Amino acid sequence: MNPTTSSAHCQVQHPPDVQMDDWLFLSHESAGPQLLDESREVVEAEDRGRIKSKLVSVWNSVKYGWTLKQKSKFSKNSPVIILGQSHELKDQEKREAFRRSFVSLLWLTYRRGFPQLEGSSLTSDSGWGCILRTGQMLLAKSLFLHLMPPDWTWHVSHHAVRDDLDPLIIHATDGPENGPSKKGRRLSLDSCLDRSTEAVHRRVVSWFADHPGAPFGIHKLVELGKSSGKKAGDWYGPAIAAHILRKAVAASAILPNLVVYVAQDCTIYLDDVKKLCERPPPLSWKSVIILVPVRLGGQELNPSYITCVKRLLSLQCCVGIIGGKPKHSLYFIGFQDDHLLYLDPHYCQPTVDMTKENFPLESFHCKYPRKMPFTRMDPSCSIGFYAKGQKDFETLCTVVHEALSTSAETYLMFIFIEGTSQKDEESSTPMNNITYIQRKTGRRRVSTSNSLEEFVLL
Repeated sequence: MNPTTSSAHCQVQHPPDVQMDDWLFLSHESAGPQLLDESREVVEAEDRGRIKSKLVSVWNSVKYGWTLKQKSKFSKNSPVIILGQSHELKDQEKREAFRRSFVSLLWLTYRRGFPQLEGSSLTSDSGWGCILRTGQMLLAKSLFLHLMPPDWTWHVSHHAVRDDLDPLIIHATDGPENGPSKKGRRLSLDSCLDRSTEAVHRRVVSWFADHPGAPFGIHKLVELGKSSGKKAGDWYGPAIAAHILRKAVAASAILPNLVVYVAQDCTIYLDDVKKLCERPPPLSWKSVIILVPVRLGGQELNPSYITCVKRLLSLQCCVGIIGGKPKHSLYFIGFQDDHLLYLDPHYCQPTVDMTKENFPLESFHCKYPRKMPFTRMDPSCSIGFYAKGQKDFETLCTVVHEALSTSAETYLMFIFIEGTSQKDEESSTPMNNITYIQRKTGRRRVSTSNSLEEFVLL
């Protein structure tokens, strides 16, 4: 995916009580044709930006819309892992459980036709916003864990498209065509619970609306990216995306019991997390999302990390990986054998008006599981974890450390350290020249001033 840059935009100050057409005329009389020509150039540049944005949107819709519905082949002899859940595919019931688990994830893609992004003429993020979209998906998964019952899945009542696994049908309830249900009372209770969770589900989706007022929408993320030197149309790396998510959660007033911690220099400082999460008794810890930007190789993924990535994706505390292929971000959610399972944000869809009471949800859930070989994974990524409370965080530290310690010859992806960072997280940036990496037997200092983009080279 090639990033696009936003067209130049000049805000012209109008004299008070003068209409635009009159002002242009007055400017022409008083300042000559130069100002009029400059204004015309601005308008033409904005028009070119809009046309370019529309062309990119159409191209992505055609290109990725075609590949999106291609069949992905899954072996019935190997389990599929989705964020800590293992699914066997040997029979219809188990395949249906896999399908429901997959389709319940929030799928956030390129959109077109949303309100213009501030400081640009862009009304679509097609061609440049994929990192922000994968970050949104990881955050959405964390919010579902934070707000929903542990075993929640989205109840849909349509037939999934046939693929190599057989047609998988997901039912909301037993309908008349299946005969009378023997679980009428339970279904009634489930129906009440479904209405409650569905209201939360819909509310979470609305927080990612393509509108300036949405706390985690594309407009808000672009606004927060300005402090990192980014603007609409720029390429965002996985590390910057992690810091933008942290700022978005901190800036919102809707989730006072949730915080985001971004690891620094591949290190999770336990006292910093404690400081972030602790509240005075008798209040409990805040829930926390841990984001760890890493680089797992040079130009390509170091194969020695594949086993470790698998182990991390097998943990229930893992909420996925913001990663992908070079300049082509994907949200990694699991694996089968030597293939990663992912959600692709590159399919450009029309913006959904979420001011309507029952806005359609179908475009926010993907029915087509996609896979790719681990060997194609870009080494730059941000790995996410979620802990609901203090005990969950302590468990997270234990199981993640065990998953990282896969081989005596392999440098750990990242480490846990008692104490605090010497840097202030609020003022830190994802670009660092020095970091520490650690073997099981020791720790050493390395210069990363020549490492690629904004990541620590391991």
